[in-house]
Amino acid sequence: MDGAWVYLVTGGCGFIGEKIVELLSEQDYIKEVRVFDSVAKGEVEYLTTATTRVTAVKGDVQDYEALLAAMQGVHVVIHTAALVDYRGTVPFWEMRAVNVGGTENVLRACCALDVPYLVHTSSVAAVGPNTLCEPMFRGNEDTEYSGEVELPYGKTKAMAEKLVLEANGKKLSHGGKLTTCIIRANTVYGEKAAFLQELYWGAKARKGVLNFLEPEDSERNHTYVGNVAWMHVLAARNLQLKPGLLAGQVYYSYDDTPTRKGFLVRHQLLSTADPSVRLGSHIPYWKMWLMIQLHKIIRVILLPFWKPQPFLNLPLLNTIVTTFSYETDKASRHFGYKPLFTWNESRHRTAQWLRAAVGNREPPQLPGKKN
Repeated sequence: MDGAWVYLVTGGCGFIGEKIVELLSEQDYIKEVRVFDSVAKGEVEYLTTATTRVTAVKGDVQDYEALLAAMQGVHVVIHTAALVDYRGTVPFWEMRAVNVGGTENVLRACCALDVPYLVHTSSVAAVGPNTLCEPMFRGNEDTEYSGEVELPYGKTKAMAEKLVLEANGKKLSHGGKLTTCIIRANTVYGEKAAFLQELYWGAKARKGVLNFLEPEDSERNHTYVGNVAWMHVLAARNLQLKPGLLAGQVYYSYDDTPTRKGFLVRHQLLSTADPSVRLGSHIPYWKMWLMIQLHKIIRVILLPFWKPQPFLNLPLLNTIVTTFSYETDKASRHFGYKPLFTWNESRHRTAQWLRAAVGNREPPQLPGKKN
């Protein structure tokens, strides 16, 4: 059947989703990639190649009928669509409706239309840190870690993961069964990473100084968006080739980004784009805690007249300062994953984009984003 596969990527105009679509369009075994997104941009159709057609379909994963229409004739779904919010700007019920309800609709449509393969994009936030801020130091996919997840976004992704794993092996309407796997992204950087623009503008406002919140001994994984996308492409392909091995499995994303110290990664990315950006100092937890409390008081006072958006909240601060790292080669062992882009390539691609992105001199707007 090579050359005739039809893929559908939900959230295919988003940060990770668009890169997945780009790499899928280069695979000669795929006939068509459909992009299903609530903000579907026709530009993705320019990714069409000699062997693979890319088509954009505007629709929301909360709309089951729209999903059914878009998924007609599809063989593989890569489900990246999610409402992402770390700062508490989006109500929990709204995130749950998209991230959990939308996933439920995608799985239901797969079963109704006999779509046998699904790769789900999750997040390390679905695992932790928990509300006790217990660290995980270089764990792996089998590491036991319990407790209530700290971030509301992470709670919704954990719920969605549960649905995806429970759906693995479920009977399809005309025979056969649904085969699913999960990829947990971590802190993903690269072209179109809005948080890098925000960090850059913050540093420039402080005369080029990039300060940081996490303790210097804390660890968190970072992965280039192109390598996260490549892992999705390989996982989807091998769900078909080796379903017995990948079915019901969870994989952490990783590459050769050289350090787990987030402030060093961010500094290297920003200073490659602009050598005037220099690494500053650690901001104490107590100082940020006080600023968050002060912001809450100001927000209550001004609420009748103005509703300032939170720059940070306590769950996010606790997540930032808690070590949550892993060390794994599971994707390599199961489906031959190797990073498609080296650290040097990833860094320079990101820097090239950032230089162009900040050239317009307009600080980015960063509301909760639905892909």
